[in-house]
Amino acid sequence: MSLALFIILTIYVLAIGLLIYGFFKVKKYKSSNLQPVTSFTILIPFRNEKQNLPILLASFQNLNYPFHLFEVILIDDDSDEKFQLSDFAFQVSVIDNIRISNSPKKDAIVTAMKHVKTDWVITTDADCIVQKNWLLAFDNYIQENNISMLAGAVTYNCENSFLHHFQQLDLTSLQGATIGSFGIKKAFMCNGANFAYKKSLFEKSNGFDGNNKIASGDDVFLLQKVVNNNPKEVRYLKAQEAIVITKPTETWKSLFYQRVRWAAKTSSYQSMFGKGLGLIVFFTNLSFVFGFILMIFGICFWPFFVLFVFLKFIFDFVLIFITNDFLTNRQIKSLFLSSLLYPFFSSGVALYSLFGSYKWKDRSFKA
Repeated sequence: MSLALFIILTIYVLAIGLLIYGFFKVKKYKSSNLQPVTSFTILIPFRNEKQNLPILLASFQNLNYPFHLFEVILIDDDSDEKFQLSDFAFQVSVIDNIRISNSPKKDAIVTAMKHVKTDWVITTDADCIVQKNWLLAFDNYIQENNISMLAGAVTYNCENSFLHHFQQLDLTSLQGATIGSFGIKKAFMCNGANFAYKKSLFEKSNGFDGNNKIASGDDVFLLQKVVNNNPKEVRYLKAQEAIVITKPTETWKSLFYQRVRWAAKTSSYQSMFGKGLGLIVFFTNLSFVFGFILMIFGICFWPFFVLFVFLKFIFDFVLIFITNDFLTNRQIKSLFLSSLLYPFFSSGVALYSLFGSYKWKDRSFKA
């Protein structure tokens, strides 16, 4: 047992160390004050978001970007009541989603693509807020680099509760892994709440063909498809001014279902690096759980288990610390308790995603 734990931990430490190295390889970017020239269409699939959409649209109104260079398309995925638009200085429209697959969000983007007239699209979520230089950072980076796809960062707007702190640490680790994978040219993950690509690239890649049976994954599957075919056209925008802020979930049940939805995509990854990393993380967390149980019953030599936990904690902390420093100016909270709870939570999510179902936007899906 001790030998198995040692081997798993060694592989895990090497993997996290590689991601930390990759994180620093992606250089921070700040807008170069170039005159904006890129035209964007912002796509926002939504369902029953009448509370959140006005806040998001108000943040668009405050953008430091010419209003004639972007338009917004809201794609209504069968909301209980129609969203009423107010007057804005930019062009905004609402269209109905046309369902053709098991994935409402992918269908929404495909539906909206027929209405897109600009070269670039950028997706975000209805419960997000963007910063004033969000589009400017994307535009300037696009002008300076010959690319067709650009991923950005996402963080939470947290209140002072353990549930929120736990989610922030979880998302921070995912963002760190995302940036690190781009840095070592093994990009396999991004977030659809802050994701831009050329319409022509989407069409050339046949959109979501091949993975539209999976409910979510409008971001990662498209990313992995493009990375496989056109890796030089894909970059990560490590710019603090381009970070999108979203809301954490409000209950442990909704958090569990959200993470199950995310985990359910892993087995369908095209990226072998992504699949491998997912397995490494899963077996490390599962080893933590089994090691803890065996230690309680006196089967596992407790000093070795403590060493296992300590080394895992140190490498996790480094990745979380450097990523948190980029994402927020807030202090890390509840780190130790979250680190002890996370292996149990993560293992439960991974195992449940193999056979369970989950709810998303008041609908049930098979994991």
